[in-house]
Amino acid sequence: MIPPERLDQVVRIVERAGLNDQTVGALREALTDLHLTYCMDDDVGVREPVRHADGFNVYLVDGRGHCMQFTSDMASATGIVLAEVDENDEV
Repeated sequence: MIPPERLDQVVRIVERAGLNDQTVGALREALTDLHLTYCMDDDVGVREPVRHADGFNVYLVDGRGHCMQFTSDMASATGIVLAEVDENDEV
């Protein structure tokens, strides 16, 4: 489970610091109980993000079963995907 406050905290940090390897690395060090993934938004596919932010989208992952899968249910989420949006791809 990822509490809404934790997700808000991660989004605020990334909004302030920018989405990059250093920010994600610092988050991984600070939030060891949370799985974090950084990728490009077009790598995610057609899934609807749980949050939109300036320059990135946020998705949730459920890793409790045999395979990881996207979820919109915060109660079953075990990780966060921070997906950078390419400015050229925005409509």
